[in-house]
Amino acid sequence: MIEMFRTEGRVTSPVDDMGDGSWIRLSAPTLDEVDTIADTFGLERDDVLSATDLEEKARVEYEGDTMLILVDVPSSGEIHGEQARNTVPLCIILTKSNVITICSERFALLDDFSSGKVRGFSTWRHSRFACSILLRLGVFYQQVLADIDRKRLALEGRMDRSINESDLFDLHTLESSLVYLSTSLQGNANVLGRLRRSSRLLQHEGLDEELEDAVMEHQQAIEMAQIYRNVIDGTRDLMSSVMDLRLNEVMRRLTVITVVLSIPTIISGFYGMNVDTRWMPFANTMHGFTLISLLTALVCWLLIILLKKRHVF
Repeated sequence: MIEMFRTEGRVTSPVDDMGDGSWIRLSAPTLDEVDTIADTFGLERDDVLSATDLEEKARVEYEGDTMLILVDVPSSGEIHGEQARNTVPLCIILTKSNVITICSERFALLDDFSSGKVRGFSTWRHSRFACSILLRLGVFYQQVLADIDRKRLALEGRMDRSINESDLFDLHTLESSLVYLSTSLQGNANVLGRLRRSSRLLQHEGLDEELEDAVMEHQQAIEMAQIYRNVIDGTRDLMSSVMDLRLNEVMRRLTVITVVLSIPTIISGFYGMNVDTRWMPFANTMHGFTLISLLTALVCWLLIILLKKRHVF
């Protein structure tokens, strides 16, 4: 899908042409759309297609008056049938007169620019536009990481009631999401570091401070991701410990039940032997079965009291 925008009189609105000062936004582009953009702006087809390759690495490239910035942005996916976070490439191409953004899906962060929510945004100020995207991208990563941590806290809150197989899969999904996000953040940080050292396009408009803010936001996101990964490791250990304790508690209760039930089994075994009844207590007594049963129940009750006093259960 191709969308075109241009800022006129501080208002950004859709347009029908790709003239000077326009922002061309490609979301999940088809091959025909890729060829159209490549031919119109004289770009390499592989450069335009790079944003559709999920294995593409973050990088910066220069060619004449054109700069290509490729970064990873958060996306939604599924792991084991559960919603998870991964990343997809976002390609920002700055030409002499236009800005082109390409992504394999519709990246919601760019909607803020096309809808006019970003104050001071102009499609004519190409380098500032790119810096604004990178700055807001760092903040967006932090929001995604905070959402992952809220889900982790919800998992911990359920530990005092029950832990089942789905909770383990949920925890693994959160852990996998953090791995993807951390790796992508490191790649983005390398891109920002190169841009900060560069003297082309991004610094001639006095964008040092905004670019520095973008670097700081990404660095903060990297630190958050590392902290949350360490915390999730602790959560996994806690979950394993809780499951072990509950298993031990079940085994202890089963042991107590086995010991208590062994008393009636032993007594009934004695009375089931083929021996002279003269030597078996209550064998010839009226209501002997009732007396034996009551005596057995009394012994079991005393055993339960003894085990409870010893804190066996």
